[in-house]
Amino acid sequence: MCAQTLGPRVPYPESMRAWCNGALVDPTSPVLSVLDHGVTVGDGVFEVLKVIDNAPFALTRHLRRLTRSARGLGLPEPDQGLVRQAVKATLAAEDVARGLVRITYTAGISPLSSERATESPTLVVVSKTQDARPRRTAVITVPWTRNERGTLVGLKTTSYGENVRALAYAAERDATEGIFANTVGMLCEGTGSNVFCVFDGVVVTPPLSSGCLAGITRELVIEWYDVHERDISMAELDDADELFLTSTTRDVQVIKRLNGRSRGKEQPVTKAVASEWSRREAQDVDP
Repeated sequence: MCAQTLGPRVPYPESMRAWCNGALVDPTSPVLSVLDHGVTVGDGVFEVLKVIDNAPFALTRHLRRLTRSARGLGLPEPDQGLVRQAVKATLAAEDVARGLVRITYTAGISPLSSERATESPTLVVVSKTQDARPRRTAVITVPWTRNERGTLVGLKTTSYGENVRALAYAAERDATEGIFANTVGMLCEGTGSNVFCVFDGVVVTPPLSSGCLAGITRELVIEWYDVHERDISMAELDDADELFLTSTTRDVQVIKRLNGRSRGKEQPVTKAVASEWSRREAQDVDP
């Protein structure tokens, strides 16, 4: 463990607690080894879940994806029962009317290189309150591509440097999300969201073969609404009748502006999808 913090603490509420390897801790205090592979090389996976009235939404689906990501990265499969206990303990320590809980699972203490030791993985859970996102937002396409054939395709890993850079690029241009094409020029995904288009009343989204992450909100929207999966060119993105994003933090969010160009106010299909999302989400906390 680190002996002390470096620099000022982030101003999180004093009541906030995290769970790390079996114990509730102050999330602003040092609890991870400086040798943890998640710190040194980003060797880990994670999930972020929406929390409503202290209940995590779609926990089973998120744990299923956490396991898939760990398996894909070559990590030991996490103990899902232990993760559930950790989530429960973390939320019990802080009343979260609306917010997020994040589960992070890393290779643990390992050499200062890409070589890994996986005898003792690290499991961290932390929650925070967070208001709902605005229903409409602005996005921008970014000048980098996703590699749809890369090692980490489809895995929700902690190697998020590309997303951090692209999101900063978007923020510098008054947008809240950056949209990636893949290496063959097809629409892929946002830095932390999936993208949907509407053409002549039909909802379309890129297939997983495009390189996009299998978002949990994406998965549910496809199950709950009539959605077609197919490759979408970046030119088609510009020509879509309606556009929207989905993610744990955004739910179903209208894209009101793309690359500085207004998309108009009438979004009837997107409104129908958002309405169906709200109705179905309220029926079952773990669909």
